[in-house]
Amino acid sequence: MKIGSIVIRCYEFDKMKSFWQEALHYTPREPAKDGWVVLCDPLGRGPNVSLDQVAEKRTGRRSRLHLDLYTNEQEKEVERLIKIGATRYPWRYRPGDDFVVLADPDDNLFCVVQVTGKI
Repeated sequence: MKIGSIVIRCYEFDKMKSFWQEALHYTPREPAKDGWVVLCDPLGRGPNVSLDQVAEKRTGRRSRLHLDLYTNEQEKEVERLIKIGATRYPWRYRPGDDFVVLADPDDNLFCVVQVTGKI
């Protein structure tokens, strides 16, 4: 398993997309759609940076950043992570979702994403 993407939830989606593309010299894996884009290192060296649009500006200390862990064996890794201290987060999944949301021992959320191919 490896870090596949660092996800930033953002209010100013277009500004954030432009900023992170320029700052990291990353390119979109696919065109942005419905307030979601995955920016990739064109050399394949660094983790992806994904932007997820939200409806309101951040207030207080709520985090807008989490890790996506990529794996070929999602069920196995989810169970392993639960055994070492993670808990399942009660997420409202939609049909076809390829991720499972977990919380670490300090209640920070992260996703375990099923991928195909080499990791």
